[in-house]
Amino acid sequence: MPVAAMNHFTVLSDDLEATRRFYCDLFGFKVGWRPPFQFPGWWLYADDDTPILHVIHSKDLPHDRGGVLDHMAFSAKDLPATVATLKREGIDYELRRLPGGGIWQLFFHDPCGAKVEFDFEKNEPAPEGHVEA
Repeated sequence: MPVAAMNHFTVLSDDLEATRRFYCDLFGFKVGWRPPFQFPGWWLYADDDTPILHVIHSKDLPHDRGGVLDHMAFSAKDLPATVATLKREGIDYELRRLPGGGIWQLFFHDPCGAKVEFDFEKNEPAPEGHVEA
């Protein structure tokens, strides 16, 4: 099979600045080089030279914001600080742990309704006040 890895996700946004702030200011993505397309948007980067999230402006977002894509997942670090950021920003989230003490899965939505998952190593400490079910 010729597929080697996931390259990027693309999300639509009716407010590019709010979407940039969400991913960059809150979670550390960086705006980087993007070809001179004839439509506005951002290419967002993590730690290397690969843009992992493309954001494209759209005046009219679909009624069903999720469409057929359920969510996009990213590896992340510092679960307690990430949960604190979500709380500070008033962003609802769901925190799960895989059975048997596995990885942490943190789910939330971006400003345009895309479902995001951040996965944290199993040895990360629980966020303050978290009680496992």
